[in-house]
Amino acid sequence: MRTRIQEFRKSQKLSQADLAEKLSVTRQTIISLEKGRYNASLELAHKIARFFDKTIEEVFIFDED
Repeated sequence: MRTRIQEFRKSQKLSQADLAEKLSVTRQTIISLEKGRYNASLELAHKIARFFDKTIEEVFIFDED
């Protein structure tokens, strides 16, 4: 699964640490999400989408392989 978290984060001029703090997760979690090494829980995916005022589908790109 790919994400657009980095794109949305940078458009709001937020560092990874800033976003992590706002979402109550670690900076490492943000790094892993942006690099596609970690799949967010449904709860976290919802929190991220709401933070950026997007739908989950706009933030997370599901590969249908």
